[in-house]
Amino acid sequence: MKRCEWPKSELMNEYHDKEWGVPLHDDKKLFEFLVLDAFQAGLSWNIVLRKRKSFEKAFDNFDAKKIAKYTEKNFSRLISDAGIIRNRLKILGTIENAKRFLEVQREFGSFDEYIWQFTKNKTIKHRFVSLKELPAKTKESDKMSEDLKKRGFKFVGSTICYAFMQASGMVNDHLTSCFRYKEI
Repeated sequence: MKRCEWPKSELMNEYHDKEWGVPLHDDKKLFEFLVLDAFQAGLSWNIVLRKRKSFEKAFDNFDAKKIAKYTEKNFSRLISDAGIIRNRLKILGTIENAKRFLEVQREFGSFDEYIWQFTKNKTIKHRFVSLKELPAKTKESDKMSEDLKKRGFKFVGSTICYAFMQASGMVNDHLTSCFRYKEI
């Protein structure tokens, strides 16, 4: 069974084989990926995956309604939690993003309805044969980033948005030789 070249651990293999690139339409899961991709900025995805359960516990199972109400006490708890990535700006950004996420849900009926508009509500299927071909960002991720920033979201640069698009199945960036390419 041939897979993409980037997974370098069992944990990454499992994530690649079961989650990465699968089209997501569940708002809670979309918020989770938005949070995790923001924390991943500047770090390896393997680090985030190893800390994923701790993030889930620390951020109330990625419940945007609860996170949006976080106080200084919650922030203090998070900044001292060795189980997560303790980056002050990313923690504050997650709290702010939860508030903006809820606003988008109110405006569009769901975050899913809003976010998938950037790919015209379908998965963009690339046909890459090598990791070298994968872009860091695209015109779609540029537009997504710009719109999210206008809405007050933090840590949503185009590269982070593209990683989010890959994770949530808005683009299929499995290599054509990977067994998951045809499955997705």
